[in-house]
Amino acid sequence: MSTQTSTPSSAGKSGFQLPKWAGSFGFQIIAALIVGLGLGLLAKYTGSTKTNPNGLGATLQTIGSSYVSLLQTAVVPLIFTAVVSSISNLRQVSNAAKLAWNTLLWFAITSLIAVLIGIGLGVLLQPGANTGITEEAKYSGKSGDWWSFLIGLFPKNFLGLGASSTVADSGAVTTSVSFNVLQILVIAIAVGVAALKVGKAAEPFLNLNASALAVIQKVLWWIIRIAPLGTVGLIGNAVAVYGWDTIGSLGKFTVAIYAGLVLVLFVVYPILVRTHGLSVKQYFSGVWPAVQLAFVSRSSVGTLPLTQRVTERSLGVPRAYASFAVPLGATTKMDGCAAIYPAISAIFVAQFFGIQLDFSQYLLIALVSVLGSAATAGTTGAVVMLTLTLSTLGLPLAGVGLLLAIDPILDMGRTAVNVAGQALVPTLVAKRQGILDESLYNAPRNGTPFVDEDTEVSGSATDGTAASTASPELQDAKA
Repeated sequence: MSTQTSTPSSAGKSGFQLPKWAGSFGFQIIAALIVGLGLGLLAKYTGSTKTNPNGLGATLQTIGSSYVSLLQTAVVPLIFTAVVSSISNLRQVSNAAKLAWNTLLWFAITSLIAVLIGIGLGVLLQPGANTGITEEAKYSGKSGDWWSFLIGLFPKNFLGLGASSTVADSGAVTTSVSFNVLQILVIAIAVGVAALKVGKAAEPFLNLNASALAVIQKVLWWIIRIAPLGTVGLIGNAVAVYGWDTIGSLGKFTVAIYAGLVLVLFVVYPILVRTHGLSVKQYFSGVWPAVQLAFVSRSSVGTLPLTQRVTERSLGVPRAYASFAVPLGATTKMDGCAAIYPAISAIFVAQFFGIQLDFSQYLLIALVSVLGSAATAGTTGAVVMLTLTLSTLGLPLAGVGLLLAIDPILDMGRTAVNVAGQALVPTLVAKRQGILDESLYNAPRNGTPFVDEDTEVSGSATDGTAASTASPELQDAKA
């Protein structure tokens, strides 16, 4: 006996439904940016400050910091399992060594282009001249240098973790745990290569690692899906704390940085895409969800799962290669933080202190930016990359303090460009090696990259990720 009943989906159609665009990740992020901006301005003009936030300011600060903490919690296990898995996946690629070499080569090429743009803008716009700033802020952070970078490659323990304790006046002891991304990367590479050398005996370990990676990524998807809420807090807090006054005092510098980021993202990258015979529109529509998340989260590593997913699902890069190139790029490929920013900032510091740079020093800026980007992985990102550049050039490190006040605002744009480049290079290399799934690359973007993989494999017509056009290699790799 069979009875006909209405399905939940058909029943729901009779009620109120939000437009399809309202449920998209892009719309939610944009809406969150607007709401965060409005709440941040409201908090600022009702007396909220960084040291004494009012109720609204404290709420925005808590929401933003809590979301960043959630992302950071998964960084260590994500990097370890992702890199080990990516190295083991190279077994499935016949020309693994060639792909790895080409990936590193294109990392360097795009970084060189970005740093040359940064130098050009620094010379043209003169951001350090006539700033109106009479007192520089103090910088007590870590100074970057090549010796510290080399020493930092050697892990102090298996997880690359460190702990520090502080004693308050009341006698209470607070211990905080930190991690060195570069050391974790070295450990993961060593373990992955060792597993490849061991061969069949390492299969249970690699299967366990793959399972752990799947679980970690699932947790990260849950965190990423609440990104609009985190966006409200992060943007709102940035506006409430920094406002427009701080940006105005360093207006030319801010304009120079964002001009460089815009040129790389919307001029250089499209030219590279087009010269490889690919659609610029499809590239941007594919990578945009990851760029948006990077902009608000300010974390290339935190955005890694989404960057890898759009690289595979939207841009058509085979998973066996993408799982190697994207995690590597998330820790070493930083056109925003390690190329444009240190180049313009070094020129700013020289101009501010009245120091003339010669041609050899400009060449040194380019060299440090191209070769030193890996140094940002284990430290505090762009700030330490800047101190590395300044110390190499012999410029005053006190200049770093001038730029700290607006660093969070600059970091949003820098990270967005980082992530766009981390997806671009694997796409270009895959195209050059003839392994890019161009039917998937050119497929309509009418859905979301957040659809679960089991839904996609089942052939759901509502996932919108053009799963039916995916290559057999991608389909076979679905979990």
